[in-house]
Amino acid sequence: MTSDRDPSADDYDYDYDYDAVAHALDIGPDSTAAERTIDITTRGARSGIPRRIEVWFHRVDGRWYLTGMPQPRNWYANLRAHPRFVVHLKHGVTADLPATAAPVDEPTRRRVITAVLDLQDRPDVAARVSERQDLDDWLARSPLIEIVFDDEQLQTVSSRSPGNPSASVRVFAKPLQIVFKRFFERVLERHPVSWSADPH
Repeated sequence: MTSDRDPSADDYDYDYDYDAVAHALDIGPDSTAAERTIDITTRGARSGIPRRIEVWFHRVDGRWYLTGMPQPRNWYANLRAHPRFVVHLKHGVTADLPATAAPVDEPTRRRVITAVLDLQDRPDVAARVSERQDLDDWLARSPLIEIVFDDEQLQTVSSRSPGNPSASVRVFAKPLQIVFKRFFERVLERHPVSWSADPH
């Protein structure tokens, strides 16, 4: 599937519902298949044409990752050539989140893939695969990247918990910045400032 949205664009609108986005990103071992399902838009490794596909994403130790079966993946080849991409949330909230694909070291690789394969113990996940997946095979051949969101606020708001009162402050911090920015833009539109050299 193709998309006309260039993942390298830098004009994305961050004016989305942070609480809803944080909730959608706050996945864990008990999350459903629907909650793990997102779209990503990458740029073709050779063509540079935006490509949009549906994938699962995972969250391990407060960070987000993309991985898959141990076989060649076009999305992985695309991200190795063009690390900039877009995460499209579509469960509970619709939002386009620009991000960068970052490589992972071997200890992280083992930790993440082990956590992903542990999902096989869930009946709903086991029903989706024909046979139990082998850890060594995944460690050797599976694609894996970390999702690093452009919006640094997302690195903190999604680690919120109901018992953490400071989380609400972080959730609303960005929207308040947007409100004040728009307020001052309107003020300047009505009362333009003329900049001139100081006569003194």
